Amino acid sequence: MVEGIRACLFDVFGTVVDWQTGVSRALAGRASSRRVSGVDWLSVAIDWRRLYGPAMEVVRSGRRPWVPLDVLHRENLVQVLDARGLSDFTDDDIDEMNLAWHRLDPWPDAVEGLTRLKSGYVVAPCSNGNIALIVDMAKRAGLPWDVVLGAEPTRSYKPQPEAYLGSCRMLGLRPEQALMVAAHNADLDAARACGLRTAFVARPTEGDDRPGAGVDLTAGDFRQLAALLGT
Repeated sequence: MVEGIRACLFDVFGTVVDWQTGVSRALAGRASSRRVSGVDWLSVAIDWRRLYGPAMEVVRSGRRPWVPLDVLHRENLVQVLDARGLSDFTDDDIDEMNLAWHRLDPWPDAVEGLTRLKSGYVVAPCSNGNIALIVDMAKRAGLPWDVVLGAEPTRSYKPQPEAYLGSCRMLGLRPEQALMVAAHNADLDAARACGLRTAFVARPTEGDDRPGAGVDLTAGDFRQLAALLGT
């Protein structure tokens, strides 16, 4: 067990929820209603996600004022649809497709694991998702967050230090009292550089199949993480 931890902070997209399945399903559903066929919507979802990092970097660099992720996601979706020549969708369609990120399914262990962890620790997202997105997702999926932290409360997109440090500060905690949980080593590296403890949980779609150097805990899923932390 890692001593002195009072809060577990979680990456969300890919770590808590399965974005590939949920986003591709939502896109395909809207396309079916418009009689658009012959499109690999999983590949569209992956292309959409590829624009996530570059869009946030424009904000992180100061070239654009801070805007919530819903805004960036919608702009990126329009770009992907235009690039593929998919012009059959109205603005209302695009608005609805953009809400796919609000309606993602949790991994099978997520709700149980978070509920167990909540019995002994503060549990909160430290996500680049904006508050409305994270709250909608939690209400639909039954994610038992104590509070929503991360990008919008701190006005900083990960891996900017303030996303992690501001989240700790809002809980009245020192960085070493918080455990950052993610399926992405780059996220954990950034959190560790800020003084947070780190836990790696591999997910099948997220690319990192083993923890990077310096990770404090490695778990197969959230249930195992809860057991490792004594809950």
